[in-house]
Amino acid sequence: MTIDAVGLTKRYRDVLAVDDVSFRVAPGEIAALLGLNGAGKTTTIRMLLGMVRPTRGSVSLFGRPVRPGARAVWARVGHLVETPAAYPELTVRENVGLAARWYGPADGRAVDAVIRRLGLEKHAGHRARTLSHGNAQRLGLAKALVHRPDLLVLDEPANGLDPAGVAEIRQLLHELADVDGVTVLLSSHLLTEVARLATRIAVLATGRLVWDGTAAGLLAQARPRLAIAVRDRERAAIALRAGGHICEEDGTGGLTLTGERAIARPDEIATLLVTAGCPPTRLVVEQDDLETGFLRLAGAK
Repeated sequence: MTIDAVGLTKRYRDVLAVDDVSFRVAPGEIAALLGLNGAGKTTTIRMLLGMVRPTRGSVSLFGRPVRPGARAVWARVGHLVETPAAYPELTVRENVGLAARWYGPADGRAVDAVIRRLGLEKHAGHRARTLSHGNAQRLGLAKALVHRPDLLVLDEPANGLDPAGVAEIRQLLHELADVDGVTVLLSSHLLTEVARLATRIAVLATGRLVWDGTAAGLLAQARPRLAIAVRDRERAAIALRAGGHICEEDGTGGLTLTGERAIARPDEIATLLVTAGCPPTRLVVEQDDLETGFLRLAGAK
């Protein structure tokens, strides 16, 4: 496995930021950590990279444990975590060249190649402080890629990019995985973008892993339900429960049923309610979309 995380836990005094998270990423996969802001994505990535020491748990990259001084491991990893850092008074080319030197002898051809690949040619001679937010993000990606890593770890890689830039990064990451065999782990709160890109998705909610699988598998978890609107909700709920159905309030004044019998035979539910003297004003079988399923897993209200 390229990444093998077991029982990762991080506590900051009274705050449990990450709670017993385990997952694996195979070579050549594009995997995503998905979650709302504050779910623990960045803390998890920092533990994977050895930037933060876990309170409990362990991480291995390429079969080797993550620990300080493991240069052989870090030489195979590129990363961009949170805000991209750069020397503001140095040019784009100089910043990328310095990043290249961290990993060995400077390779001018590799520097020029990654600058072209990230669309930064016309900015190569500009000081980093003059870049737009989107181009600063591209510079951060260029520095992460200049040494041709086997694993690329990205925290919100589309941050600050316009829709065209997001599409370019998506295409780049596909090429890195499909053509170059690079393993990619990215974090994001943008579900639609992750669903287009990732072959594997792990969903974090309040520091815990609540889903680990494919985007198609996540959609398959979406629950069908029978949504009912009635004028007398309490009377309708009593009638439904007396008929052996479990119903819940939907938060908007209506009722929902998730039992297989109710979903398969909504006409029986309508008859039951009419007989009880509270005919439905609306009765429809609904199916969650991918976003609704994700938000439920993520604990969003």
